Amino acid sequence: MRRPLSVRGPAPGRRRGGNSRVRLAVGRLLLVGALLLAGVKLVQVQGFQAEALSAQAERQRATEIDIPAPRGSILDRNGNQLAFSVEARALYVVPPRMREEWATALAADPDIGSFEDRIADIAAFIEQTLGKEVAGQKTDRDTMLAKLSLDTTYVELVDNVDPGKAAVITEKYNNVGSEYRAVRVYPNGELASNIIGAANWRKNEDPPATRGLLGLEIAQDNLLAGSNGQRIVDTMQGNDNVVIPGPNRSRELAAAIPGKSLELTLDVDTQYALQGMVTEYTKKTKARSGSAVVLDVRTGEILAMANDKTFDPNDFGKATEDQLRNIAVTSVFEPGSVNKVVTAAAAIEDGIYQPDSVLEVDGRIKVADRTISDWWQHGPLDMTFTGVFAKSSNVGTLLTAQKIGQDRYSDMLRKFGLGKRTQSGLPGEEPGYVPPLNQWSGSTFGNLPIGQGLNMTLLQMTSMYQAIANDGVRIPPRIVRAEVSDDGGRKEMSPPDGERVVSPQTAKTVRDMFRSVMQNASGPDALVQSGTGTPAALPGYQISGKTGTAQQIDPKCGCYSSSDYWITFAGILPADNPRFVVGIMLDNPTESPQSAAPLFRDVASYLSQRYQVPMSAEQSPTVPLVL
Repeated sequence: MRRPLSVRGPAPGRRRGGNSRVRLAVGRLLLVGALLLAGVKLVQVQGFQAEALSAQAERQRATEIDIPAPRGSILDRNGNQLAFSVEARALYVVPPRMREEWATALAADPDIGSFEDRIADIAAFIEQTLGKEVAGQKTDRDTMLAKLSLDTTYVELVDNVDPGKAAVITEKYNNVGSEYRAVRVYPNGELASNIIGAANWRKNEDPPATRGLLGLEIAQDNLLAGSNGQRIVDTMQGNDNVVIPGPNRSRELAAAIPGKSLELTLDVDTQYALQGMVTEYTKKTKARSGSAVVLDVRTGEILAMANDKTFDPNDFGKATEDQLRNIAVTSVFEPGSVNKVVTAAAAIEDGIYQPDSVLEVDGRIKVADRTISDWWQHGPLDMTFTGVFAKSSNVGTLLTAQKIGQDRYSDMLRKFGLGKRTQSGLPGEEPGYVPPLNQWSGSTFGNLPIGQGLNMTLLQMTSMYQAIANDGVRIPPRIVRAEVSDDGGRKEMSPPDGERVVSPQTAKTVRDMFRSVMQNASGPDALVQSGTGTPAALPGYQISGKTGTAQQIDPKCGCYSSSDYWITFAGILPADNPRFVVGIMLDNPTESPQSAAPLFRDVASYLSQRYQVPMSAEQSPTVPLVL
């Protein structure tokens, strides 16, 4: 008997086989499509876009950085260097880069040794090349090895390395980098440091450079600094400033333009002599401070300017605030009787008196609510007009000032340059103070003519006497003589315009009158007929000048002190054919001699020899001071 037929679907095996063939075909098509797309992209990248992509990659690892410009020097009037820069290098490494490069090299040649061996060799070679110390930094093997072992992105090994020695190291080990530095050098140490100032390398500034900090270094920073150049370097991370060490990783875009040098009016030998004399004399008299200025009569150029307190700009961080200051221009004082030259010049110019005119001078005079006395006790005296200044009579000076009048006297103070900066080019210069005429009280005119109630800098005081020495024309003093470019080109600074203060005849007459300040008479009336500045006399030369003593303000009472004084002197060498003007200030000397006249004589003696000043044709005549 047959079994009945059953109805069945397709066999299972046949159904799976068909689906696989379809999927395989689709996969092959997709793979072929992907390969075609990859091929097209490859052709596009390697062909059409190759240059653009290469440039983009270059930009991602290249950085523009500054090339520091060489800083200009500071020179004296004869070309002697007072400040200059020496090129140096800082050595550094980039540890991650070193390790990566050494790992690659080690994989290619396992016999080259470990990374630790490598940095030990570098440390030993640095000590061998540089020694165990550079500019106060340890460079021995152990110190260098400790730095090379640091796990950080950047390590500075040593600064201020000689470029030649740095090159020896970087050529042997190309993963040690070398970075530009500049060391500012002051070959004369403390000499003129209050004028020159100081500068140093600022590696943390953007861009790093030598920057002025004090004195002319900061006042003339833009001129000295020049203009930086630019170069392209490979860096760790695009704009990062960590430059990858090694050859062919730098390309110059623009060269740096060196800064200009400054030629000063100073004479280094005169500055040295003056600085020594001021320091010694200030110490001898136990003054709080001392300062002196030497001006060229005809040009107003500052040949020397010295303070007793100075500093070494090579190590200025140890200096005190007092040592850093240039008190010849930053400190003001009441000049005392040195200011009497204003009264003398105005009276002669206006024809009020002649040198031999006779004044009846009492021992004291009342001005408004004040009574002013002479520095020595006396009854009524017949004094020549010359004698009023030779004996430094306050009373005689005030009698003369009253005849001049307040308006005219105020105008003369202005013409002598008081109450405003001299524009010398020295930083920190104070203008001094002269009370405005509309603020004068009744007693003001009892103070100003004798040098109290106003103040000035030592440079201003010296400039007043330059006008008298220069036939009545005051030429503002200056410190910069010329600019010198890197190629030796020299640009002379235009001399400042002079201002006529008095006529040539008046200036000569006042010079002749003030010779009597140094008069040293003999005979029974020697004391009466001698001037107040006899120690300033220099044998063989006519000297014209004036002593000054001014009471200082006592801060406890706001009144004039009876014990603390400013001591001043201004003198002209020689009076008959002026070449130099010397101004001196001492702050409260307490030991004899309590006068600046002996210091002037020493300075004048040096100047006469240094500049071979001819002796005067005749000695200053002895003239009557008191009749």
